[in-house]
Amino acid sequence: MSASDVPRAGRAGTAGTRQAGRLRLDLLGIYLNDHLAGATVGTNRARYLARATRGTPTGEALEPVAREIAQDRRSLLDIMARLGVPARQYKVLAGRAAELAGRLKSNGSLVRRSPLTTVVELELLRLGVEGKAAGWRTLRPLAETDERLDPRQLDQLLERAERQLRTLEELRFRRSQEVFRGLG
Repeated sequence: MSASDVPRAGRAGTAGTRQAGRLRLDLLGIYLNDHLAGATVGTNRARYLARATRGTPTGEALEPVAREIAQDRRSLLDIMARLGVPARQYKVLAGRAAELAGRLKSNGSLVRRSPLTTVVELELLRLGVEGKAAGWRTLRPLAETDERLDPRQLDQLLERAERQLRTLEELRFRRSQEVFRGLG
């Protein structure tokens, strides 16, 4: 789904000006903090994977994606601040702990990085970016009636997430074929 496919709510006001709607900030705050926890996991995982694959074609392609994922997390924090939604540190810490625990998974190799690890991590990153895109798609219609949300920013974030998804899928597919065909 592209940014242009996102359903748009009717415009508030007679001259097309937006007015702050009655958002359920209690529920939206929980939702955004859950996305912040996920963004924390994704940011840390993307940086880790980019470092682990540095010097390879995968690493070269992941470097800019990792930077963008970190920027997207900062954008989420900015959106939360504009909405007056505080970041819940316990969720951020839980996200960090989950990402670190995820590094302990069994990968068929105890001492060094298994070729399978990169495949699984690319799949996890792809799932995280899809979740992030769903969050932007959720916020986009709200931007039509709440001036604290910037529709253009959300469109750009969604387009960037879609580009990240394409890159991650290309990398995932290529690496999975290399690993399972014994080429790398």
